Amino acid sequence: MKKYLMELIGTFFLVFTIGMSVLAGGDGVIPPLAIGSVLMVMIYAGGHISGGHYNPAVTLGVWLRGRCATKDVIPYMLFQAMGAVLAGAVVRYVMPINHPQIRHLAVMPELLAEFLFTFALVFVVLNSATSDDNNGNSFFGLAIGFTVVAGAFAVGGVASAAFNPAVAVGISFMGMVAWTKIWVYLLANFAGGAFAALAFHALAPETRGAAAKAGKLQTNP
Repeated sequence: MKKYLMELIGTFFLVFTIGMSVLAGGDGVIPPLAIGSVLMVMIYAGGHISGGHYNPAVTLGVWLRGRCATKDVIPYMLFQAMGAVLAGAVVRYVMPINHPQIRHLAVMPELLAEFLFTFALVFVVLNSATSDDNNGNSFFGLAIGFTVVAGAFAVGGVASAAFNPAVAVGISFMGMVAWTKIWVYLLANFAGGAFAALAFHALAPETRGAAAKAGKLQTNP
């Protein structure tokens, strides 16, 4: 239960930061840097407890990589979604906005952008935080957080830059995107996570048979 609660806490602060920094009117470099930074620090804070996934697409990728126990996959995703909804509720309470401006983005460009940077995010997670070659490193949180920063800058004009199904649930709950678009994020994000795991296995086949660990990104073989 401790690792599930850590996933809830980390996802909560990620989605809370997204809501507060975007809905408060931050522009330019402020929201991407705030979002990437809070993801980074929450990974450092919770990596030794739960692995610091905070993202169902990451959980899927880590499971396919063989470093997350099957019994933890659904609970991780449920607690991540719970953290996102709770964060959305707190944002709506402390900064009530009756009608947030919803961006109307073209479906196919957004789907492709979400897929590509979710792939990049999970690929970075797997290589920096689960690879035996990088075991014991101290840079994985920075690498993962700044992948999100780069993605927000790169495709923020054509996508909501969620790269995370739990974030998609949170921003939909806050009214930042329409619920009718949730399928775009679920499809693109989960597909991105799965393809990242496949790419990792293709580039590092010796890791394919690694025993599943307890959901942790930083693990010893």
